[in-house]
Formats: sequence, structure tokens, C-alpha cells
Amino acid sequence: MSIQSEILEEIKAHPVIIIHRHKRPDPDAIGSQVGLAEMLRASFPEKEIYQVGGPVEGLEFMAAMQEIPDEKYQGALVIATDTANAPRISDDRYQLGEMLIKIDHHPDNEPYGDLSWVQAGASSTSELIATFQRMFPETLKLNRASARLLYGGIVGDTGRFLYPATAPSTHEIAAYLMYQGFDAAQLNRELEQIPLGVAKLYGYIFEHLEVDDNGAAKVILPLTVLKANHVVDSEISPVVPLPGIVDSVVSWAIFVEQPEGYYRVRLRSKGPHVNVIAQKYHGGGHDLASGANVYNETEINTLYQELQETVARYKAK
Repeated sequence: MSIQSEILEEIKAHPVIIIHRHKRPDPDAIGSQVGLAEMLRASFPEKEIYQVGGPVEGLEFMAAMQEIPDEKYQGALVIATDTANAPRISDDRYQLGEMLIKIDHHPDNEPYGDLSWVQAGASSTSELIATFQRMFPETLKLNRASARLLYGGIVGDTGRFLYPATAPSTHEIAAYLMYQGFDAAQLNRELEQIPLGVAKLYGYIFEHLEVDDNGAAKVILPLTVLKANHVVDSEISPVVPLPGIVDSVVSWAIFVEQPEGYYRVRLRSKGPHVNVIAQKYHGGGHDLASGANVYNETEINTLYQELQETVARYKAK
């Protein structure tokens, strides 16, 4: 029996299903989580289906979370989508359920769950959920609400179909979802729009971008700059790809100072693998897109030096 068939059997067997995603959600986290929830509601109207995880941090136009008491977890099936490791699951009550299933597209460096479907080559977890529905079309019903969410998750995690994980099947699945008749143009506009304060950071990023001779780049976003523009960390995702449009930049790190004093690091690359670096600094992720944390200026400089060395080796091949 395939892992997808096993997951479907557990979905059929449990009257209560609670779906989680990762902390600080992005469109794929919300899209896969609530897209799956809406699909299961349409397919199994007799079941109780919940999406939980607290605030959606600027993605309210996609979906809202629900509040449920602890008692709902008794005997429930819990599904975590788009979450590479258990500590990142938003809402620790995921541990209270009868069974835990992981569905994800990040490298499976920290396995968890009673059942796990991880496909690291997929563009997004939303694409996996759409694929899941297409495997069992007689049982799983795709409706307009679920299609809209899954499409939004795919668009978000592929950078509007620009990133290397975008396969021909990704475009084909996106088209399949669009046939459900939601307003894709409106959703794309909502995904594209940014607050004025975030827009002002665009200039700061380019003005303060440091690039070495091999194309390793870094920029630091101090807390004072974020506060001056009324921007919080969860809003800065639009600026993360910016250094990549510079032709001389190969890989880059953006260090974002947090109120607690440490720095969240966004690592991106056009070729060299950066997830190995991220894993050394309390993080991880995809080969070309990872996150990490550093705690002082010395660690900033050390991480950047490792990035420079990685890019230099890549260019020397």
C-alpha cells in the first residue's frame, strides 16, 4: 500500500481531524493546511475538520485559524503540513492526538510522525496536497475554496513559478486548480501587495548590499530600521529575493535583527547549496533556500565567511 493510500485510510478512520502548519506561516503553509482542510470538509461532511496554529501574520486574505479546546484532540488524527521538524509545528497540542501524519516537501532531516509523506523535490506542499486529491478523485473532492488555497501556496513557494523546483507538472497542476473557477488574478494581486514600510526597505536592501568578487552577498536589517518603517519580521519575505535580481550575486544572506537580540537569517542561492550552512546555525531548509539563526556580530561574520567559501568553491568548478 502506498503512503498516500495509508494516509487516506487514516483520514477515513478518524471522525476528528486537526491540521497544523509551521510557525510564522507563508502562503504554502496556509495553502496546504487549509486547502487540505477545505478538501476534507467537502469530501467528508460528517467529520469534524479543524485548522489551528494561531495568527496567520498578514495572510488573512487566504484563510483564518480556528480555536478549539484540548478535548478535541482526544482520539483525533493530527496532520502537520509544510513543517520540516516537530519544534516548528505551530501549537504544541499536536502531540495530544491519537495519530500524527507529516506531509512536507522539505528535506527530511528530522523525521517525525506515525506516517510521513515527504517529497523533497516537489515545488511546494500545496502541490503535494493537489496531487493527493488527483490520486483519489472519487473520494477526495476538490472545490473552489481548496483549489484557491492550493494555487496560492504553489504560487508563493515557487516565487511565481521562477524557482528551480518548478516542474512541468507544477504548471499542469496549477492549471488544473484554476479550472475550479476562483479569481486567480485577484489572489495573485493579494499575494503581490506589500505595506508601504516594506516597500521602503527595497531601497535599503540595495543600498547596503555587500557583494564579494565571487558573488557572495549579505545585508543586515537592524531592528532600528524595521521599527522606523513600522515593519515586523513576519512582513519581510518580499525583500528576501531582491539580491537575486542583481546579475553579479550568486548566493546571499539577509540577517534580520529580532527584538530578543538575535538575528534570523534568510539564505538564498542560484546554485551553491546553502542548507548545509543553515544546519550549522540552528536552521535548515532546501538546497537553495534555507533559514538559520545567529546570535551576535561574530556569528554573522562567520556565517558570511562560510557562504563566501561555498560560493568560491562553486565558482572554481
